[in-house]
Amino acid sequence: MHLSGAVRRTSTRSGNGECVEVADNLPGMVGVRDSKDPTGPVLVFAPDAWRAFVAVTRRSTT
Repeated sequence: MHLSGAVRRTSTRSGNGECVEVADNLPGMVGVRDSKDPTGPVLVFAPDAWRAFVAVTRRSTT
């Protein structure tokens, strides 16, 4: 798995930098990591799985 070209972003609701970073610019995968541990592990999701997770999360927080 090659993540060196990842462009990561954090939530606009993250005011103190303690959040997850998401890289969704990679073909066929979405990388997620802890912003406090940038050299730590990365969870990798298929794009469809990530979209489903975000959709469920949004429904449960509104």
